[in-house]
Amino acid sequence: MPEHDQSASNSTLAQDLAQAHARGDAPWLYLASQSPRRRQLLDQLGVRHALLLADADEDAESLEAERAGESPEDYVQRVTQAKWRAAIERLQARAFRDPEAWPMGPILCADTTVALGDTILAKPVDEADAERMLRALSGQTHRVMTAVCVHGQLRLSTSHVQWRVLDDAEITRYVASREPFGKAGAYAIQGRSGAWTEHIDGSYSGIMGLPLFETAQLLKTLGWAF
Repeated sequence: MPEHDQSASNSTLAQDLAQAHARGDAPWLYLASQSPRRRQLLDQLGVRHALLLADADEDAESLEAERAGESPEDYVQRVTQAKWRAAIERLQARAFRDPEAWPMGPILCADTTVALGDTILAKPVDEADAERMLRALSGQTHRVMTAVCVHGQLRLSTSHVQWRVLDDAEITRYVASREPFGKAGAYAIQGRSGAWTEHIDGSYSGIMGLPLFETAQLLKTLGWAF
């Protein structure tokens, strides 16, 4: 969607969604994420959604490459916007081939980043990497940032998480559970690592991967009602 058309597009979409509400129809969106936690959180808001996942030939991982000197806050917002632009192109290509199966509609993208100071802790590549991250987070306060993009509009949620000190046996058991893999910072707040969390200052849903407040605020600008 060209940037100069964005405000007009937002207005048109908001009108369409308002008309859907008036008819008693539930509006919906595409979720460009394979995260089951984001699906769960959208369900919690009552937002109907369909998945818009990357094709096998898409290099989705390259969008998450870090840039030298980039802050964690800038990184997570850039990656989220890049994922949203890739999802737009994906939907346009599918709609061109089969418009009935892939009608155009709003797309939601999100990305979550864990940072200790200025160091980004991405998804662990193996057991040793997961253990390294967990040892670094042990007894420390770290930041969890989730950026959300809907129809080109972006919001950022930042939370601070305090962990107690972990011993080697706890780290070994947790890595052996396989829960750290596929997750930024090598942990899932809604999983076993919740037992280590002394304090949270921020958004629990944002730490899970989709901050409900920021997401709802974005959707309200497009005509959703909560």
